[in-house]
Amino acid sequence: MTQEHQSVKEMWKDYLMVTDDHIIKANRNYTSWYFCDNEEDANDLAKLVKQGVKRATTGLYNSYKVEGEPLPQVGDFNIITDWQGIAQCIIETKIVSILPFKDVTEEFAEIEGEGDKSLKYWKEVHVEFFTRELLEHKNKFEVSMLVVCQEFETVYK
Repeated sequence: MTQEHQSVKEMWKDYLMVTDDHIIKANRNYTSWYFCDNEEDANDLAKLVKQGVKRATTGLYNSYKVEGEPLPQVGDFNIITDWQGIAQCIIETKIVSILPFKDVTEEFAEIEGEGDKSLKYWKEVHVEFFTRELLEHKNKFEVSMLVVCQEFETVYK
């Protein structure tokens, strides 16, 4: 996303107005982004977050490094948008784990909240997504690759 939609700024401003947390008001910023690499999935996943079904996400560790993006940290705030960049909700990162793809658990797959919430489904869709992502950098997916598992709470919608 190159330019932040006005709704993102407005949502953050509205959140700051209703929160009692002076630390957030004084010291915190946010990032805004959408899930996945296509409109249908991005919009569907944003809805799952708003509904409280999706409470986690996973990214390739290497992609953060290649793209120069900081790794998520506990306490980070993110404004989740739809594919068009329109703000849908605000999440706060609660837990960040870095582990090999093959070591992701059934419990984590369930809180990621996609499909039937099984580890089998999780692995299928993430192998497909990570394979597409790695093609951009002429890399190949391997189950030993590190992934960043981020658990979050929806704090505003």
